[in-house]
Amino acid sequence: MLAGFLPILPDIDIVKNIIFVTLDIMNIRQAKISDAQAIHALVSSYAELDKMLFLSMADIYENLQRFTIAEVDGRLAGCCALQIIWSDLAEIRSLAIDKSFIGKGIGKALVSMALEKAQTLGVKKVFTLTLEEGFFKKLGFKKVPKEQLPMKVWSDCAKCSKQDRCDESAMIYEAK
Repeated sequence: MLAGFLPILPDIDIVKNIIFVTLDIMNIRQAKISDAQAIHALVSSYAELDKMLFLSMADIYENLQRFTIAEVDGRLAGCCALQIIWSDLAEIRSLAIDKSFIGKGIGKALVSMALEKAQTLGVKKVFTLTLEEGFFKKLGFKKVPKEQLPMKVWSDCAKCSKQDRCDESAMIYEAK
């Protein structure tokens, strides 16, 4: 499933016993330069709520090759980055879904793509620091003590406004 078109979960309308199903097609693909502004806007909308780290436009451009995006009808619906940390460890970062697409399977599709990319690269373990523990648990991640992660992971914590009162959970996925 490296990239391609997937149906998103349908909107269903029932009018006088007739069911109308609206099925949009979601395209999952590698981010391009033309996506950078939309990725920045989406990540910033979550960063403003203290739900993820802020990324400057320079950060987005420098790390664009790490991003996978989901688009629906040509509109950015979500993004996710995969960062290699070490030979056996990668991190899922900056998973952000446009609020109008939450609950449509986009987050799951993006994380699945990141896990597939990690597997293709030969990375056996993928972790995330998240406020959405239940979401990642459904995808096979297990909660681990933050101290179990290597110190390199914590370099971003210095940029976080919540570094002294971190409310994120460390979760890890181990390929079989």
